[in-house]
Amino acid sequence: MGLAALTRQTLLRAWTRRGVLAWLLWPASCLYRLLWLIHRRTYRIGWRQVQHAAVPVIVVGNVVAGGAGKTPVVLALVAHFQLRGLRPGVVARGYGRRPQDCRAVLAQSHPDDVGDEPLLIHRRTGVPVYVAATRFDAAHALLAAHPDVDLLIADDGLQHLGLHRDIEICVFDERGVGNGFLLPAGPLREPWPRPVDLVLHGGSTPVRSDAWQFHRTLASHAIAADGTRHLLSDLQRSTSDTAKPLRAVAGTARPEAFFSMLRGLGLHLDRTQALADHATFDACDWADQGSDTVLCTEKDAVKLWRYRPDALAVPLLLHVDPGFWHALDRLVRERAPASVATKLSSGHGYTPS
Repeated sequence: MGLAALTRQTLLRAWTRRGVLAWLLWPASCLYRLLWLIHRRTYRIGWRQVQHAAVPVIVVGNVVAGGAGKTPVVLALVAHFQLRGLRPGVVARGYGRRPQDCRAVLAQSHPDDVGDEPLLIHRRTGVPVYVAATRFDAAHALLAAHPDVDLLIADDGLQHLGLHRDIEICVFDERGVGNGFLLPAGPLREPWPRPVDLVLHGGSTPVRSDAWQFHRTLASHAIAADGTRHLLSDLQRSTSDTAKPLRAVAGTARPEAFFSMLRGLGLHLDRTQALADHATFDACDWADQGSDTVLCTEKDAVKLWRYRPDALAVPLLLHVDPGFWHALDRLVRERAPASVATKLSSGHGYTPS
């Protein structure tokens, strides 16, 4: 294990409780809080401007460092609004991408140029997706190119205060708020509780009394680079089977969760490869093409398929309390223009597939 990975694992453990390391880092978290308060204050007193998009904006984010399931929620929101007759678009920063310009995400875009998650969202949904250093620039460019879009979803934009939002959705996984400390003593990006419109949680203990629950499962199939589906049950085998070894790869915030879900489906994993979130892939590491069957997340597939076109991406399905969708539609009707609100009276809500 490298130094960076070891440091990350140490911090993740420290963030679960208020132990010695967390208290040693607490003074640094006090400085972080001060900087956060100054940043927020600059918007409240008008030193920095909050800019409004021409259509309603729904922000999906979290207050905890690391993945909490934001991208699956964005995908579910897009599907929900499409079924309701709306034309959503998505804006994002594009974490880890090299250029910092404003650009459209295309099916053939390189993940290093647009980010792995925006590329996944566009390929999965087909809706317009734009990335930029500021969400407003992305929103402005998207609406100029796609004037038929009537609602925007900002991926991971809860702390990006420069774009006005009509609805805020905060996502938590089973970690909740951890030890409750701000970075670096704890996992919080900003103090909690804070006002948000809707809370989704994937754990057994809600972080707020009115939070809506969700859980994630893997699909029963995997998807190849050419779009064909392969049943995961066909990859199950006994120890005496002569099939290719199974290798599972995950470059997410919590790779072990992906591996555990694969094993829960009855798959015997001969090798697991846990990578850092948003990790890049090197061609030299994948020269042994064909010697094993590679299973990966959809986010990793948009990068890995360049080197292993035979890799299989296993979709992640999101199951959300139906009450969440009713609450969300009610907020949209209350806050969106009549032309948007009336479309919600027909169609069906999101269901995982």
